Amino acid sequence: MRLVLPRWSGTLAVKAAVFITVMCCALAALLGVLVHVSVTNQTVGEARDLALSRLKDATEAYEAGDTLMWDAGVDPPDLPAALRDLAVAGDRGTMVGEHRGRPTMWAAGPVDDDRALAVEVDYSQGSRTIEGLDRAIVWSSVLAIGVTLLVGAIAVTRVTRRLHATAQVARRISGGDLDARVDDARTKDPTRPQDEVAAVAAALDSMAASLQGKLLSEQRFTADVAHELRTPLTGLHAAAELLPPGRPTELVRDRVAALRTLTEDLLEISRLDTGRERVDLDTERLAALAERVVRASGTDTEVDVVRDVAVETDRRRLERVLGNLVANAHRHGSSPVVLTVDGPAITVRDHGNGFPDYLVEHGPQRFRTEGGAKGHGLGLTIACGQAEVLGARLVFSNAVDGGAVATLTLR
Repeated sequence: MRLVLPRWSGTLAVKAAVFITVMCCALAALLGVLVHVSVTNQTVGEARDLALSRLKDATEAYEAGDTLMWDAGVDPPDLPAALRDLAVAGDRGTMVGEHRGRPTMWAAGPVDDDRALAVEVDYSQGSRTIEGLDRAIVWSSVLAIGVTLLVGAIAVTRVTRRLHATAQVARRISGGDLDARVDDARTKDPTRPQDEVAAVAAALDSMAASLQGKLLSEQRFTADVAHELRTPLTGLHAAAELLPPGRPTELVRDRVAALRTLTEDLLEISRLDTGRERVDLDTERLAALAERVVRASGTDTEVDVVRDVAVETDRRRLERVLGNLVANAHRHGSSPVVLTVDGPAITVRDHGNGFPDYLVEHGPQRFRTEGGAKGHGLGLTIACGQAEVLGARLVFSNAVDGGAVATLTLR
């Protein structure tokens, strides 16, 4: 079973805080152990030297038959057993123990009749020194870790705040706001050190500017072509109407009509590109509107009303969106084509080969078709543009059992 961590545990700030905490704790523990060992060795060494010196004096007094001092004695009851065994075996040694409830440094050596002569040195001060040192190490480590975490959190927060701002601008750009820029202060002042975040921000701003320039060029080209074609097409249409009846005349008029429709589509796309379209809101029943769209299309489209609702929308634009979806389903898909109204969600589904992968992933792209499909890819582009003006969401997908599915969700 894999351990699932909460989402916040993956943030850079949390990872930095954990790293700083672990490193500070490791460093504090290492320094604390080194200081503790050094001071303990020094304190114990001083007490040991004093105890051995007194043991030497006590041994000389015992051998001379003099009276022992109060801190010396033969086989005292509090003498640690291990140290007594060492002394009886003929060696001298020291050991920290207790005497009358106090820390004591014992020194013992051999005397006659397998007995041990021992000397006690009060070790209370040394023990208190080590305990005080340990407390000071712990509290200073806690304080150092806290200060380091605070400083590190401030530094990391400044970086993550800039990263969040960069990510937010990237999301705005992907949402269509090509005027969005990071404008990192470091990128504007070459005298300031340029870090990695500033490099990412500068690259994102450069990409957005380049993308905006290319898109504006494409939009201007579309608008210019549409306007340039409109005047000659008007004359061509008038001339076609003057031709005598016959099959060639029908072919000419049909192609002129197709070219005129393409020009009108280009003009509509150019108007949508400007972002200045405004909706004319009115209350509409979606079931009745769907029926009108199907009748106007002149196609064999089934209308399935699961739940009818009334919405505030622009009737003309909504009919344009649904009309394009129905026409696209019949042109590029297979029957039956079903238009389903389920509350504010309207679905148009055919039973053909489905949408191309690029369209499902990235949405429709003008003048792009695949698989030998006829058309210019403008119908779905217009549908997406009009849906955006309506504030609706248009999603393209493929059904599991085959067929293309376009779902329009009104707000």
